[in-house]
Amino acid sequence: MTEPVIRIRDLDNRFGTHQVHKNLDLELFRGEILGVVGGSGTGKSVLLRSIVGLIKPYAGNIEVFGKPLLALPDAERSQVERRFGVLFQQGALFSSLNLQENVALPLIEHIGLSRADAESLARLKLSLAGLPPDAATKMPAELSGGMIKRAALARALALDPEVLFLDEPTAGLDPIGAAAFDRLVMTLRDALGLSVFLVTHDLDTLYTACDRVAVLSQRRVLVADRLEVVETTPDDWIADYFHGPRGRAALLASQRAASAIKEK
Repeated sequence: MTEPVIRIRDLDNRFGTHQVHKNLDLELFRGEILGVVGGSGTGKSVLLRSIVGLIKPYAGNIEVFGKPLLALPDAERSQVERRFGVLFQQGALFSSLNLQENVALPLIEHIGLSRADAESLARLKLSLAGLPPDAATKMPAELSGGMIKRAALARALALDPEVLFLDEPTAGLDPIGAAAFDRLVMTLRDALGLSVFLVTHDLDTLYTACDRVAVLSQRRVLVADRLEVVETTPDDWIADYFHGPRGRAALLASQRAASAIKEK
């Protein structure tokens, strides 16, 4: 494994008297797709938002690209965070802007590109995300769920990030659309050299796309390892999640896909 681009130590997140994380440790390594899973209320999205700077942890350290993120001056922290791309669960597109305007906005605001140049680059990002050319002028309300996910992905890629954060990227998609999105994420990781922090509950995504899986439980990371190690970890939730009917089906599907690739 290469060096970590993100290293989290002793993270403590709480809201009033409710403690979400305590002494949480985790790494994201360069070039990997890390899947983050856990039961409802284990703080998967809270963890993601802590790393990208939307939530200030109560205590702990988050080191990004070798720098202590929480201790950096605002201007320097902002520069580090510009190396992140984030896809939120519902897409979070601006409803009053068409797709190329949504993607162009961070290019105009953060880099200072002209509108014409920003929208030209935005169309390229939309293409990278697998959208057809005529999608650029569509409004979010005109899009299917899968197209919204891809448009949000294009916006996450706008500033050429090194780390991509995906919050439930296949939620609400049909199985074919979800599988296509998984393949797209793997292709972009390989082509652009991305490191990917992927919060998901989708077992097919875990088996298809993830190099490692981190399980949140008991306010910490219970295990973070290759899937074959994670699924044998003694824990009731892991047993129910990975060895129930859906887990067995996802494993079988991944084995069939791997066999088909070998036969080509």
